[in-house]
Parts: sequence; structure tokens; C-alpha cells
Amino acid sequence: MKRKTVLFGTATAVLSLWFVGAVVWHPATVWAEPPATSYSPVVMQESFDATVARMSAAKQQVMQRHMELLEERYDLSDRPAEGVAMSRGKPVQAGVRVKLPPGVNSWQDLSAMSPEEIRQKGLWPKGFLPLPHPNHPEGGMVFPKHHIDEIQKQEGRDLTRFDLDFDLPEHLLPEFPPAVYLTTRTDLGDVSQGQVVTLQNYFELFNGILNPKQLEGLRLLVTPFPQQQFNATDDRRSLKPSMGVTCFDCHVNGHSNGTTHLVGDIRPQAFRHRLDTPALRGVNVQRLFGSQRALKSIEDFTEFEQRAAYFDGDPVIATKKGVNVLERGSQVHFMAEFMAILDFPPAPKLNLLGTLDSKKATQAELRGQKVFFERGRCAVCHKPPYYTDLSMNNLHTERFFEPHEYNGRMATGDGPIKTFPLRGIKDSPPYLHDGRLLTLEDTVEFHDVVLETRLSEDEKKDLVAFLRCL
Repeated sequence: MKRKTVLFGTATAVLSLWFVGAVVWHPATVWAEPPATSYSPVVMQESFDATVARMSAAKQQVMQRHMELLEERYDLSDRPAEGVAMSRGKPVQAGVRVKLPPGVNSWQDLSAMSPEEIRQKGLWPKGFLPLPHPNHPEGGMVFPKHHIDEIQKQEGRDLTRFDLDFDLPEHLLPEFPPAVYLTTRTDLGDVSQGQVVTLQNYFELFNGILNPKQLEGLRLLVTPFPQQQFNATDDRRSLKPSMGVTCFDCHVNGHSNGTTHLVGDIRPQAFRHRLDTPALRGVNVQRLFGSQRALKSIEDFTEFEQRAAYFDGDPVIATKKGVNVLERGSQVHFMAEFMAILDFPPAPKLNLLGTLDSKKATQAELRGQKVFFERGRCAVCHKPPYYTDLSMNNLHTERFFEPHEYNGRMATGDGPIKTFPLRGIKDSPPYLHDGRLLTLEDTVEFHDVVLETRLSEDEKKDLVAFLRCL
């Protein structure tokens, strides 16, 4: 980086400064461009009205550029699988949605190539590359329209951003609202009664079902607190000053609505990963939290989210916007106690060991289970009964492509990623930590190439059938 050295001061000025006890005169360094920094700007250089006008004017172009990327990568059409639904009835989407690269005739042809050949020929499908945020240089929480509408209806709280909209179509997201299952009251089935749980209805729905600590924990999970884009400061992304967001604005009903964000851990911005909000179902069986953070308890994760992740991992900005410092001994504990009883959805075809009951499963599902445990190598990481190894694993996807930038995202390897449980997986699209894989079929094709398993088309279909049973 170039810099200029500017000598300043005169003999008179130096003597006068010395006389009043100022610091000793020395050359001053003036940078030709601002240096790289790990921090977000604290003092804004333009008025809020000017920011709104500038970013609102750019919104159409920003979203158009991102939607062109999605169209280039994926088939976004509404094609539900016949006879397959999520817990409350929403159709599960079917088919491979990632588009093959030009010059490759089939997924079988691609999986027959070595990683070196795919990399040298530039044949890694664009839909297998990291998925950027709708505006990656800007980042921040972006909520699906149906969730925005419901929260505005119930609470009058507006989660609309003036600069961005959510990108993926609703049919490719989890059902809304999702069911709520409790490990402590399996007799009740879905306790949500078809409602989105908020501060307005949580007491009515859960009083008499939860103990006092769990009920208070749930209250905190549906209470809005300041967040990077939704707060009362002049660098927010909501038109009006905002109370903030709740944990359940992303993890709606203890599950997920597909809300996206950028991880707070990585710098610079281009290397930050998009987040696909994971389900909180089954956190009681997990031992690591965060897709890459590997936090060791749900209490650690809860506290980290409020202190830093809500503010792009910047505690300086958190102080400005109004960080909610949770009390570890009671509030964090209460929130964790409620989350620990969120259960997976029922899986009627599984036995007590988490594998298929041969009397209930179809032949295709049984064949798929065999592929899962043998040729597919899936069970190396995803072990029953919950289909996780409680660990971090690195797929080294950087073997398949050259690092490059698109839409503000720098594509490199993904690094170690937490092995999420596969129980209830059909309820949780899209897939992988950043949501780049829209269907289970996409996920099977991705891992077939990455793991070099070279499954047949029939084996892949059977494997998807098995995954839908989990």
C-alpha cells in the first residue's frame, strides 16, 4: 500500500507545542487509501435519509444480479414429490435442481471424473459452489416474506429491509409454521396448534405444559432484542427504529424458516459464509453448536449469539446498538432448558435403533438404507440413531475448483463443518450449511461427487427414499 510522508509544523509551532507540554513533533503518516480493518464503522459518514435513498435506489439492481445467479445455477420451479410431505403437510420438492455445467451430459459422467479433472476442466457445477448472500458485500439477516407478514400481523414489528429481499422461493423452504414436538410431552404431538409462536401467544400455548424455567426460557426466545440490521441506530436497515429480532424469528417454532445471514467469525467480508438457519430440533443430542464455531454447549451458543453473532461478530458495534447481555446463571440456562426439549418429528418407519423397520418400509427404502450404510459411505459421519457423529468434518471441496469471486463472494474451501443430524431432514430444506443444495436429490449428487462413490441412478433414488424416512 502506498503512503506519503508529510512534514508539518513550523519552528514557532513546534516551540509553542513544546512549551505547553504537547507530544514531541514527528512526521505524520497519511494513508492514500484506508487500511483493511476487522471492525465495522461506528460513526456514519452520511445521514440515515441519504443511506435509505442510496440503498433503496440500488435494491432492484442488487436483487436482479443475485436472481440471475440463482437462475444460472438452479431449476427453481415448483415440482413437489408425489405423496411426500413435511410434518404438517407441505409437499417436499423433488428432483435435482443444480444445473450441470456445459459439456457434461449427465451426473454419472461428472461423478466418473477425478477431482483433478473436474478442476482442470472447470466443470464443478456452479450450484455446488458456495452460495452468496443476496448482497454479499452488505450481508445481514434477511427474512422470508411470509414470516415478515406474520410477525407484522401479530406484533406490529416490521422485519422488512429497505435494501434487500429474501431470495429463495417459498416452495423450496421449510413449511410455515412448522410443528413443535417436545421430548417431555410426546403424547401431545404438535403443540403449536398451527400457530407461529410469538410473545403474543407463547403463554397461552405453553402454560401448563412447561415448567416455570422452560416457560421463561421460551419468553426470552420470542422477545426481540437489538440486532445489526434491526435496531434504533442510524446504520440500521429498517425504515423505522426497531426493537430488534427474536431467536425464533429465524428458528421459528424451534425449527427454521430459511432466514439467511452471514457468519460472524470470518474476515474479510468476501470470505464470510452465508448461513442457512438450522433447526433447533434435537439439540439435546448434539455436542457442538454453530456450523463452524464448534461451541461446546447450547448455553455457549446462546450467549455468543446475543453478545456477538447478532452484530456480525463485532462487540464494538454491539455496544452502539444495544447488546442484550444475558445472565448466564438464569436466563441462558432457562433458554437452554427449553431448547433441550425440542424433539425431532415422528419417524414411524424407524425402530428404536434408528434404522428401518422392515415390516413398515418399502423395498426401495430398504435398498436405500443399504446404500447409506455401505456404498454411499454416509454413515461414516451420519451415525444412527440421530444420524450424526457429533463432530466436525472437512469435505475439502477446494479440490474441485479454482478460487474465484462472484457477486462479492470469494469461493474457496468450506473448511470444517459440523455434522448436523439427519433426523427429520425432509422438513429442513435447503441443505448444506449455506443452503446451496435445494433438494435431497441435490445433496445426494453433491456427496456422490465429493466422496467419489459413483452410485448408480437407481442407488441414488433409493437413497433419497431412505432419507425421506428419517
